[in-house]
Amino acid sequence: MAAGVGQPGQPQASGFIRSPQDFWGGVGLVAFAIFSLWAGSDLPGLRGFAFGPGTAPRLFGWLLVGTGALVAINGLISHGPPLEKWGIRAPVLFIASVVFFGATIRPLGMIIATFFTLMIAAAASKEVRWGESVIWSAVLTAGCVALFIYGLNLPLQLWPR
Repeated sequence: MAAGVGQPGQPQASGFIRSPQDFWGGVGLVAFAIFSLWAGSDLPGLRGFAFGPGTAPRLFGWLLVGTGALVAINGLISHGPPLEKWGIRAPVLFIASVVFFGATIRPLGMIIATFFTLMIAAAASKEVRWGESVIWSAVLTAGCVALFIYGLNLPLQLWPR
């Protein structure tokens, strides 16, 4: 299928913005990046060859600005589907998973907090397959333990005290 042509039988957007999902998604990424750049603007950055605590957030913020701009431009030049209705389930459960992790990492330990955080985030999708979610949550939890505890040697407790 030629580039810029939508799938057969799929509704196509019309007007100046040819792919509203891409365009508004890119605008959202740019807005989030600008907010993160503003929020981290008081952190000291790169000083010569020494990295400061604001270097990585600033770098990732600018990379997100560029990526979001490219996605938005793609929404202007390529055809795509119109905006779909959006629900409240995914944002609420995703935010709930982040809040759950922050509230439980100390009392429950990294393993339990990470596993259940990933399960709550998986519930944000209507197409969730619980068997696969349990397996992936276990694998990702093991990866987090390997990275943060053994790889980076961070002083995080693994289990409840």
